[in-house]
Amino acid sequence: MTIAVDFDGTIVTHEYPKIGEELPFATDTLKMLIKEQHKLILWTVREGELLDEAVNWCRKRGVEFYAVNKDYPEEKKEWNNHFSRKLKVDLWIDDRNIGGLPDWGQIYHMVHDGITWKDLLREAAHARTGSYQDRPKKKHWWQF
Repeated sequence: MTIAVDFDGTIVTHEYPKIGEELPFATDTLKMLIKEQHKLILWTVREGELLDEAVNWCRKRGVEFYAVNKDYPEEKKEWNNHFSRKLKVDLWIDDRNIGGLPDWGQIYHMVHDGITWKDLLREAAHARTGSYQDRPKKKHWWQF
């Protein structure tokens, strides 16, 4: 699977242009995904020196991305007059997701086990109530 990963607010806390503190288990999870042969692309607004700092920060922690701000390492903007910054990936990991960023344990579970956010929420409901189907039904005003 090819996965785009944001940096600020996703791997580290938001402190742009500085690099924030690592979010718990972010680099450990990324290293496990790389080990499982997933292609990770760092997808960030950072450019120039700020981008180099982020890439080096990750590299020092053992996270080597397949590509950075492009679909594949060899891609060059000059090759295509109609260059699109939209990546061709299977999954995006970004703190700007609807509902926010799941914790890195949940992210790993979703990728590794091929489940959706909805499946994860269903599992959590099952853990709370014993069964997703057994939870109390919402009562409507028209019920007699």
